[in-house]
Amino acid sequence: MEVSVEKTSELSRKMIVSIPEDIVQDKVNERLKSLAREVKIDGFRPGKVPQKVVQKMYGARVKEEITGDLIQTNYVQALQDNDLRPAGMPHIEPIKSDQGFSFAAVFEVYPNFTLDAVDTIEVNKPVASIEASDVDAMIDKLKEQKKDWQVSEQSSQEGDQVTIKFSGTCEGENFTEGTVDDFQVELGSKKMVPGFEDELTGLAVGDKKTFEVTFPEDYGNEKLAGKPAQFEIEVLKIENPKLPEIDADFIKAYGIESGELAEFRADVESNMQRELAQGLKAKLKNSVMDALYDAISVALPGVMVDQEIESLMKPYYESAKKRNVDVNDIKPATADFEDQAKRRVALGLILAEIIQQNEIKAEAAIVRAVIDDMAQSYEDPEQVINWYYGDKERLAEVEQMVLEDATVAWVLDKIKVTDEPVSFKDVMEPATQQ
Repeated sequence: MEVSVEKTSELSRKMIVSIPEDIVQDKVNERLKSLAREVKIDGFRPGKVPQKVVQKMYGARVKEEITGDLIQTNYVQALQDNDLRPAGMPHIEPIKSDQGFSFAAVFEVYPNFTLDAVDTIEVNKPVASIEASDVDAMIDKLKEQKKDWQVSEQSSQEGDQVTIKFSGTCEGENFTEGTVDDFQVELGSKKMVPGFEDELTGLAVGDKKTFEVTFPEDYGNEKLAGKPAQFEIEVLKIENPKLPEIDADFIKAYGIESGELAEFRADVESNMQRELAQGLKAKLKNSVMDALYDAISVALPGVMVDQEIESLMKPYYESAKKRNVDVNDIKPATADFEDQAKRRVALGLILAEIIQQNEIKAEAAIVRAVIDDMAQSYEDPEQVINWYYGDKERLAEVEQMVLEDATVAWVLDKIKVTDEPVSFKDVMEPATQQ
């Protein structure tokens, strides 16, 4: 086997592998002999079929099979011999030759880069504590979750729930498939297209209205994104919110059997402390990832970026399948994912290099501790623990998380870290929005 490797760009390689004709022919003859002992051909006893007959009937197919086998085995061997690490599947083409069999393999390789810039990184570490006002705000949110609705005779205002029927058209086409009945909108929730909820303010039951709003540029449906649409609505019902009292029944509904307010607040604060710890950890991890991405320059294999874009678009394909619609109507353009895909690929390569160079591992004891901690928020922790350890893929997800955390810890030990005081709200609200 002869191998030549051409560097066609920073990461692209063209490798030509040549295999002498005698090796190809020997393998073809060996396969034909094996077939001669097995095939059944009219006029010949089993195992007595002449080689020429087998050659005539099966020669072309056997040579095709042999060349396929040779490509597979010699491609892998050529990579090993030339210390090449392909970043994706190769594009392989046979080359016609009178001197044997040759093929060309075109592929991208993993980049080489250094981690020297890690020593120059500086990040801020968010630190926060929970104040009484934070607990009050959280209890208000819990009250909000338990609110009831009371029919109102007054005009609609922010905070009300308005039941409407409506239809929408864009560029003359009805996109709501007729009229949507009994649709509930909570004014001020900002769950609708910007401007839609504002148009429902100040109306009374029975009122009808026609108005226009413009869909956001990044709206999920390409046919509507960035375009004005006309809505016709009729108000069917208006309801005011009624928040519950913080009494014993309310408190017991959250698992505090005593119904005591002090115990309830302590339980709420305990859950908030756990959420805060996770939020602070996530913010610090994101800061480290951002810093690594900015500090370390990595050439990115295009094939890996393309694969990551496909991964990011997968939910849109699944959504289209469930909704029985054309995926092109709901998926964003590929370019919309390019920056995110590049960041993911770069960080994946950087983290892998850190892990490899420093032999970082996901220790089994730490993995178990993480699973135990996650299980504590469930009614039956033991069942949750068994659920993770009963499936290799689920367990691998936790192991990967532990491995990333260990890698972040390694980075934090090498860089300058400055404490940055933040509020509970600063930590939790961005995570909720994200």
